[in-house]
Order: sequence, then structure tokens, then C-alpha cells
Amino acid sequence: MFNLFSAKDMGIDLGTANTLIYIKDSGIVLNEPSVIAMDRRRGVTLAVGFDAKDMIGKAPSNIDVVRPLQDGVISDFDRTADMLKAFIEKAVSANKVKNFRVVVGVPSGVTEVEKRAVEEVVRQMGASEVYILEEPMAAAIGAGLDVDSSTACMIADIGGGTTDIAIIALGGIVASSSIRHAGDKFNDAIIQYMRKRHALLIGEKTAEHLKIAVGSACLDIDENGDEIIESVEASGRDIISGLPKTLEVSNRDIMIALQESIDIIIDGVKSTIEKAPPEIAADIASNGMILSGGGGMIHNLDMVIEKRTGMKARIAENAFEAVAQGTGMSLNDIEKLKIYATSINRR
Repeated sequence: MFNLFSAKDMGIDLGTANTLIYIKDSGIVLNEPSVIAMDRRRGVTLAVGFDAKDMIGKAPSNIDVVRPLQDGVISDFDRTADMLKAFIEKAVSANKVKNFRVVVGVPSGVTEVEKRAVEEVVRQMGASEVYILEEPMAAAIGAGLDVDSSTACMIADIGGGTTDIAIIALGGIVASSSIRHAGDKFNDAIIQYMRKRHALLIGEKTAEHLKIAVGSACLDIDENGDEIIESVEASGRDIISGLPKTLEVSNRDIMIALQESIDIIIDGVKSTIEKAPPEIAADIASNGMILSGGGGMIHNLDMVIEKRTGMKARIAENAFEAVAQGTGMSLNDIEKLKIYATSINRR
């Protein structure tokens, strides 16, 4: 548990799939699924994070297990507030935290109304200063890119609800695209593929497991020029018999399932470059781009992007945590943060 008085500066990656909290001098202190379980009859919170995620697809009718953020924005304000309050208390102390500064990462395409909703949730937790930082900027800072340089850098943050692509130079976003097509849509694509190809009904948790275990944008080739096939077991319900069924699912299956989603993201990368001035595009051609977020870690996605766009692409070393680390690191220089972020300091 972390000392209450050290929790003066906090960075929050309030993601559709996962919420991460970064505390200055302590690093990332919480990384849990953005899920909350509530007893509808009693109106009380039963679980958040991993404990709530374990209840998905298994809860009785009186228990609602929900993800209160959809496509990168708050869809259920009250439950988001309850979930975030539980996460902050778990991260710092069981006591009430007051007068701390917070930077929250949000998708680049959110509206001012949605930013206000995020700010309101965090302010209810006792924050005295709230800064809203667009996720691609936060990810770039967290990945160690020089966002203040006149030489542009490019990042694609592929999260759970959104893919945020941005070209950054001189402390600002020069061109960006926010696509509501990311990890959740990958899972949906796998579910639909398993239904159509194998007549097997699987749940979201199984789809996510397949994506992580054998997900691939393209297959590796061995020294003989043959595709390297890997497989894992997946269990679900047979559509025809209605009975439980387990079968082997290969990386080729998941590659086919993800093909359309990857095409959409690559189109987003191309359209973002098309929005940039020629001099900026020249920088990107030389320096390439960085991938962050859980979706950015799909096997060989960097290779496929490089092949399809002609640009170098690499995965950030801290891909999954880049946004959270960037929100926290940005608090090291408040004056620069005021340039990077939307500051909302109403009393």
C-alpha cells in the first residue's frame, strides 16, 4: 500500500478494457480491467477489476457485470465513478485522498462534453487540478519520444475501444485520427469467425485469450519457407448440437479473423499521414512510427504495417503501459503539461 501523502500527482489511463494508475515516484500501482459488478436489487458494488471480470458470463440475473466505458468514452457515468473511486482507493489508501493533481488520458476523438464527464468523475474523487491529455500524446511521452522536437514523430495507440493515431511535433498534435475499432472489435471478429468457420459459440474472455495466445497479423516462416503453425484449445458451445465442445484453434485462424480489423487500422495510419504537411511526412518516412497499447502488441503487426506503408514500425518497449506512464511523467513539468493538455481547474 502506498503512503497517502505521496499521492499528490497521479496519472490515469482510463481505458475501455483496462484502467492503469501511475503515482509519481511509485510508478504504475494499479492495472486492472475496467469492469464493475453491481447487485441490482441492493444497489451496491460487489466487485471491480479482476474480481468483476471473473464474473462475466457467469453472474445471476440480479447482478449486472458491465464495462462502463464503451469505445473509449464513458457510457455509464455513475458506474464509472464508482469503479474509479474503488481503483483510486485501492491504489493509494483506504483513506480519502484530497487535493491531488491528476492527468487523465482520453482518446483524441472525444468531444468537449465527454472530456467534461471524465473531469467530473475524477474531481469527485477529491482532485484539485485535472488535466485531460489525449492518449496518443500521453503514449508518445510514455514511450520516450521527443514530443517537443521540430522533427515529427508518429504513434498509433491501439487500446480496447479506440485506435488513436497521431503525428506530433513541437509539443502538439499536427494530425490525428481516432478510430473506434481496436481490441474489442478484434475480440468480436474472433467470436464471429469461430461461429461461422467452426460453428462454435465462444465468449469474450475466450476470444481475448485466443487473441493474446495465437493472435497474429501474419504468420512466421521457417527456414524451409513453410508457415509456422501454432494452436491452442478453445471451448464453447456447439451451435448444431447445443453441447459443450473443445477444439484446436490455430494462429492461421486468428490471422484470418483479424484481417479486416488490421486493414481498417492500416487505412487509419495512411489517412493520418495524408493529413500531414509534406515536411512532416518526410520526417515520418525517415523515422517511422511507434505502436503502443495492447492491440499494438499483436504478433507481426509492425511487420505488416511496414510492408503495407513502406514506413518502419516498431512496438514500444512499454506498449501496454505507455499511456499511463505518459500521463504520470507529464506532471514532472506542469508548464509543458499546460501546453500538451486541456486544463480544467475550476473550483
